[in-house]
Amino acid sequence: MSRTLLCGIGAGLLLVAGAALAQTPAAGLSFEVASVKPAGPPDPARMMSGRVGMKVDGARVDIGFLSLSDLIGIAYRVKSYQISGPDWMSAERFDIMAKLPAGASQDQAPEMLQALLAERFKLTIHRANKEVQIYALVVGKNGPKLKESPPDEPAAPAADGAGPSTDTSLRISGDPQKGMTVSNGLGSGTVKITMANGAMHMESAKMSMAQFAEALARFVDHPVVDMTAIKGNYQVALDLSMEDLMNAARSAGMQAPGPGRGAGGMPGRGPAEGASDPSDSSLFTNVQQLGLKLEARKAPVDLIVVDHLEKLPTEN
Repeated sequence: MSRTLLCGIGAGLLLVAGAALAQTPAAGLSFEVASVKPAGPPDPARMMSGRVGMKVDGARVDIGFLSLSDLIGIAYRVKSYQISGPDWMSAERFDIMAKLPAGASQDQAPEMLQALLAERFKLTIHRANKEVQIYALVVGKNGPKLKESPPDEPAAPAADGAGPSTDTSLRISGDPQKGMTVSNGLGSGTVKITMANGAMHMESAKMSMAQFAEALARFVDHPVVDMTAIKGNYQVALDLSMEDLMNAARSAGMQAPGPGRGAGGMPGRGPAEGASDPSDSSLFTNVQQLGLKLEARKAPVDLIVVDHLEKLPTEN
């Protein structure tokens, strides 16, 4: 599998990933049973099959090819830049199969994942609030140049007897040179990707500004925080250079992390002191073409700080 394709798939994952489980569950819950196994190296067939991400179908929880950093983000309902911990958290990836206890809802899965991480990986954390260097995503002086996404199609009714399902796993089809489509089981956030000469063009059919900010953070050296106050979903296109793709690959743990860590403990990012010059990046130019702007600022960020975490889980 080529490095460019790996980078493209990693970036696509970041653009379509959604926080589908957002409600606060009842306290003290854990999975009835859970199996945790190392996922192994990236596999094109696996990427194409959709076995990447998280799917909750009835009482069955299927998590595929996610890093410990990804799992912590899901468990504590935070974005990647809000997790501070060792660089290797994004390197190793795991498959988890679990079962919800009787009477539990899928909205309670994140807290159960907290319990699993504490039990199997000995995770301990504390919360902190720290002023860090960020990029603020703001509206440019001439206003946004965004095209609103069309309304969602009405959801199809569930089959008789079928339990509830939440699916954020990937669906990938097509050829990266001719055009590849990346989507998830939620039926939203479809991304079309084409690659040429080591560069990538990405078009997202549906993205909020908060999601756009989270996606941009994978390609720069600091967290990106949405401060546009723009509501709704929009169609967004980006042209990404090889350097942008390599930054995304480092962030996703697809190659060795860099020597520094960004604000909020982002793996493979540069030091938190001082943002890089935005005028030298094609990505910043892309953002400006959308009538938006990335401004270097300092802002307080709520963090999940990892105090202890084992690299491998205890045996099933």
